[in-house]
Amino acid sequence: MRLILDIAYTHIAGRGRQTLVAVIGVAVGVGFSVAMAALMQGGQDDFVRQMIDTMPHVQVTDDRRTTPRQPAEDAFATAAIAGLRPREDRRGIINPTAALSWLNGWVPGRLAASLRLQGVARYSGRDVGAAIIGIDPHAEPRISPLAGHFIQGDFASLVGGGNTVIIGDTMARRLGARVGNTITAVASEGQTRDFKIVGLFHTGTTARDEGEAYVLLKNAQILSRRPNVINQVHIKLDDPHGAPAVARRAEAELGYKAVAWQDANEQILKALVVRNVIMYTVVAAIMLVAGFGIFNIISTITHEKARDIAIMKSLGFAEADMRQLFLLEGLVIGAAGSLAGWVIGFALVHALALVRFEVATTGQEMTRLPIAWSFLHYVLALGFALVAAAVAGYLPARRAARVNPVEIIRGAT
Repeated sequence: MRLILDIAYTHIAGRGRQTLVAVIGVAVGVGFSVAMAALMQGGQDDFVRQMIDTMPHVQVTDDRRTTPRQPAEDAFATAAIAGLRPREDRRGIINPTAALSWLNGWVPGRLAASLRLQGVARYSGRDVGAAIIGIDPHAEPRISPLAGHFIQGDFASLVGGGNTVIIGDTMARRLGARVGNTITAVASEGQTRDFKIVGLFHTGTTARDEGEAYVLLKNAQILSRRPNVINQVHIKLDDPHGAPAVARRAEAELGYKAVAWQDANEQILKALVVRNVIMYTVVAAIMLVAGFGIFNIISTITHEKARDIAIMKSLGFAEADMRQLFLLEGLVIGAAGSLAGWVIGFALVHALALVRFEVATTGQEMTRLPIAWSFLHYVLALGFALVAAAVAGYLPARRAARVNPVEIIRGAT
């Protein structure tokens, strides 16, 4: 084996310029593969993290996936019942106190109940469609990312008593209102109630900044004429990845629709999987291109060293030794290029992490490119490079192993 290593080193060192070009090709491929993987993985992780932070991990609503069984079906042997409707269709989670107590007893996280109704915010002759959300200002900050996006006031501003409201800054601009002004909230059923603006928030999401208004839960219940009613329970878990199991258990016990954040964003998560497949396909293609350089130099060596190969075989070297020799040369070039590529990749990732730019929506906020620092990216790039090098070295090695030493020594073509 030592002799094989010495011969391989001699072959590679004898063509220093071509070897250096092949090593640089592999190094550049590995370096850019690491940088691309870090950037794309970082963007994906940042997107998922924002998605997890900005929405409840589990959302329980007063909807049902199937129609609840009617008492008459238990009392009579009927095939089907149609046209039944209660005298007053009161939507909402039945017995909310017991439901919240049960959830608090086992959910590994925090939760908050709310009442969401559609309506209109009116001020100075201007109307803006709004989702009027009744909340508990003590529980909401524990599960809502909105608590960190206030321009003026906070959730605690609602506790001061009276009819108070917190709205987005975009809604305030459209209404021409500001903190201290009184707007009129009109529910979809036609009830109206005046609220004093005590806080403004800006999340950067138009749907929220323009279309949401937060009031005390009891005020929302009065506005909708549904006392003691809630229609949503938002849950934030200590481990967001446990959301599907929590949602299944909550729905099985309560009978109301419970949706985990993974189910609510199923199509997006599937798109991210496809994106990863594309990313690693591109990485493999880069390594394949780099492998052509290795293939070229190993092919040249086998062509130039045909007489040496014949002499070695005539001295007793087996075909397996020839294959091992040239395969080893390809792997050495691939490994050397990979190690140099790690350095290039680290430098590129570090440079990308330092890039700063302004967010156009504010003109002032500075942010950085999302970068994922992971040793796995280096290992994967090394793996792709070594596989490409092995394939590029094996093909000429197989041809060299089949050389007939007698024909070469006689000078036959």
